[in-house]
Amino acid sequence: MSTIDDLITHNRAYVASHGHSELPTAPQLHLAVLTCMDSRLDLFGALGLNLGEAHLIRNAGGIATDDAVRSLLLSQRLLGTTAVMVIHHSRCGLESFDEETLQRELEVEFGARPPFRLGAYRNADVDVRETIATLRANPFVATTEIRGFVFNVDDGALREVEL
Repeated sequence: MSTIDDLITHNRAYVASHGHSELPTAPQLHLAVLTCMDSRLDLFGALGLNLGEAHLIRNAGGIATDDAVRSLLLSQRLLGTTAVMVIHHSRCGLESFDEETLQRELEVEFGARPPFRLGAYRNADVDVRETIATLRANPFVATTEIRGFVFNVDDGALREVEL
């Protein structure tokens, strides 16, 4: 059996024990979280969130890509979120490579560079600040409350980044 087959089996057990409750589409806490796709981030557990309370927008590094901005715009405009948490984390894979070097390698291998930034960075605090600045400068993101944090993947602690 493959990993995906195992997950499908798990889903059948989940459905059998889940019950049938209909959650509202709009997140109850009016919160959107822009964060990394890293599998070590259990933000529901770490923040005490329940299903239906917040939108989690995830990508490599939790950066303010066009798609992340699109998701925030829809979250705010159509589903009533008013607060945004930007959460980066310790020991992120984006800290482990040089953007220009990887871009050159991809160009050699594929004949072109990707049309998007890969997002490499060296300092999570600096990148949180840059991500928030990008969001605040974007006319499509309401900036009522945007705060930034770094999540420690080793102990689960969340530390606010001074802006």
